[in-house]
Amino acid sequence: MNFKEFFSVGEVFGYFFRKNDPERPRNFNLKLMHGINRLAILVFLAAIVFFLIKKFF
Repeated sequence: MNFKEFFSVGEVFGYFFRKNDPERPRNFNLKLMHGINRLAILVFLAAIVFFLIKKFF
């Protein structure tokens, strides 16, 4: 694994902007799990931006 593959964010954006798959199971637990995962990713990215702004400004 090289440096570029290590820091690729394509899968993260694919997680947020993928199309609905009719064969994917849909129930409340799965929806809740994906909602919490999205919230965690957004909070993590906001924290990274916050720390970068705090360090450089």
